[in-house]
Order: sequence, then C-alpha cells, then structure tokens
Amino acid sequence: MQLLWDKYSYSYNSNKKYGDEQSALEITAEIRGDNIPFLLELSPPVTSRIGLDLHVNDLNNPEDYLWLKALIWPEHKECISYFENATLCLDKQPIELIEGDGVSLLPNIVSKISKDSTICVFHTHVANQIPHKSKMKLSEHIQKLGEERDVFHLYNNMWDLDLHLYNNMWDLDLHLDYFIDGKEQRETLAKTDGHGRWFHWRL
Repeated sequence: MQLLWDKYSYSYNSNKKYGDEQSALEITAEIRGDNIPFLLELSPPVTSRIGLDLHVNDLNNPEDYLWLKALIWPEHKECISYFENATLCLDKQPIELIEGDGVSLLPNIVSKISKDSTICVFHTHVANQIPHKSKMKLSEHIQKLGEERDVFHLYNNMWDLDLHLYNNMWDLDLHLDYFIDGKEQRETLAKTDGHGRWFHWRL
C-alpha cells in the first residue's frame, strides 16, 4: 500500500491538502516543533512501483486481507479506515509485487529500471527484523548503485538501537541517505510516531 504514496491525499495541521486531492484516502498527521518541511502540492511522477517481500499478501485474497487488517491495533479506528480506503486506491493502480529476499533481488531489479528514473528505496518498520549481515549488504547495494545513478534510500529503525519512550510510544528517527551525481549525503529528517500520527521535523 505504501507503493501508492503519490495516490493519496495528505494534510498537516490545517485544511490545506497535498498530493491527490481526489483520492479515496486522506492521511492526516501533526507536525510538531518549529521546523516545517517544504511540501510539494502535487507528488512527483512515479514510473514504476515494485514491492519486495519474503511473503506477498494478496489483498484480493480474503484471508490475506483479514490478516493484514488484524495487524492494526483495534483501538486505532482511524488506521482501520486508512487501510480500507487504501485498498480502494489499490484496485485502480497496478503494482508489481515480487516474493523473495529483497536485499538479494535489489540490484537486478534496479538494472531493469530506466536510467532516466531516480531510484527510491524505502521501508518502514521492517529493518528491525532484518539480520545485521543483510542490513550491511543492503547498504553495500545502495552505495554501489549510487556510484552509477541517483538513488534515495528512505528508512527508519535500521540502525537506531537507542530507542526511548516518548508520550508512551516508542519513536524512531526517519533517515534519508542519497546519492546525486555519485556524491553521498546522509540526513536525519524527523522523529516520528510509530503509527504515523505525528512527526517532529529536524531540518
């Protein structure tokens, strides 16, 4: 569902909307702190959407649908609504889902994507389940790809070991590592709520 990020509508601390205003799904979040990120009114174009997972859940399969829905905390009514509306968006937009070891598959998949496209690799709340050796391999792949083309790697909970309790929720930093013209940059973008309800922008 995150592969359709540009097909959703977003609002932050106001009635102003960003992204696809006609979307069946509007996601709201609170921006905390004094820093406000620069937000594009319209999302940039996406040339391809490829999801990698050890096990792919098919939302057209009732059991898979119910399994994914059951992962949402029952008291989080808004998240349940997000899930249901996101599935409506998924019906209208084809995506490619590949089952297997995403770290191993990444270089070959990227090689098939047009050089005119910028590569964006992102994952949330999964890196803590990836073995350290595979994390290192993923970093090596990203660095190697960055020598050949522009690459952005957006993630959380990959290297953050010093978690701390904030407002009774574990929170994590959102990181962006990127290569433009072969030059590497690393940024810590924000501190985020684990359920996406707020973020504290750092830049």
